[in-house]
Amino acid sequence: MPTYDHWQKSSYCAQGDSCLHVAASNSTVSLTESGDPTGAILQTTPAAWAALVRAVKENRAHG
Repeated sequence: MPTYDHWQKSSYCAQGDSCLHVAASNSTVSLTESGDPTGAILQTTPAAWAALVRAVKENRAHG
């Protein structure tokens, strides 16, 4: 399994194990859950991650 040195926890995370952690490089954005950080790691492209973040922000502003 790859190791990631720069995991960042979501700024919206309260205390507990229900947090999203993100690690990024030039070619990959990796996501994992704080409750099981060595478990499933999802990977996507920076462009797809940016599109998801943009869509979430737009929906939040309208919702």
